[in-house]
Amino acid sequence: MSMYTTGEIAKLCGVSVRTVQYYDSRNILIPSELSEGGRRLYTEQDLKRMQMICFLRNAGISINSIGELLSKEDPGSVISILLEQQEKLLQEEVNERQTKLELIAGIRRELKTVDNFSFESIGDIAYLMKNKKKMRQLHSAMLILGLPLNIFQWITIILWITAGIWYPFAIYAAATVLYGIWVARFYFRRVVYICPSCHRIFRPAFKEAFWAAHTPTLRKLTCTCCGYKGFCVETYGKENRGDKKNG
Repeated sequence: MSMYTTGEIAKLCGVSVRTVQYYDSRNILIPSELSEGGRRLYTEQDLKRMQMICFLRNAGISINSIGELLSKEDPGSVISILLEQQEKLLQEEVNERQTKLELIAGIRRELKTVDNFSFESIGDIAYLMKNKKKMRQLHSAMLILGLPLNIFQWITIILWITAGIWYPFAIYAAATVLYGIWVARFYFRRVVYICPSCHRIFRPAFKEAFWAAHTPTLRKLTCTCCGYKGFCVETYGKENRGDKKNG
C-alpha cells in the first residue's frame, strides 16, 4: 500500500506543507501512521480525504464546516446541501460585485461629460447612478400611461376616415390636454433636479418644468436654492425643495 509523507501529499494536492500540518492540528486530516523517526505518513484514503478537503476549501467552505462534515458517518448526504448553500452565497457576492462594477463604469462614463471636475461632481454622478434604475422604471411607466391615449387616437382617426364620424376625434383632442396634464404632474412629482452650480437638489414649480426646454436628461430651469438659470440634471427623487443629496 502506498504511503505518502507530508511533503508528498502536499505536492500532490497543490498546497503547502504548512497547510497539511494545519489540517492535522485541526484533526481533519490525521496521518494514518507515524514512522520510527516520527514522520507523518498518509495512505491513499488519506490522500482522497485531503483532495476532498481542498475541493471544499476551493469552493469557499469554511474549515469548521469541513470538520463537522467529515466527522459524520455519511458526509455525502450533506455535501450536496452544503454546496448548494455555498453556491447561493457566492452568486449573491457575484451580483453585488457586478452591481459595484456597473456603478464604477457608469461613474467613469459620466465623468467624461463633466467639463469642470470637482468632488461635488462625483456626488452628483453617484446620486444619478443610484437612482438610474428608478428613472428607467418611471420612463417605462410613462410609456404605459401614454398607451391608452395612442390607441384612442388611432381609433378616432379610423372612424373619421372610414365612417366620417369626427366628434370622437374632437373628444380625443380635449381629453389629450387633460390627460397630458395629469401624466405630466405624475411625472414631475417623481423627479428632481441637480443644480450644476450649487449641487443642491430641488424641485421646480410645475408650470416652469412643464414649459421648460429640455433634453432626455436635462431641463432648463431656475434653481430654487441659488438662483442659477440653465440646464439642470434630471433624476428620480421625492426630496423636498432645497434638500441636500442623501449620503
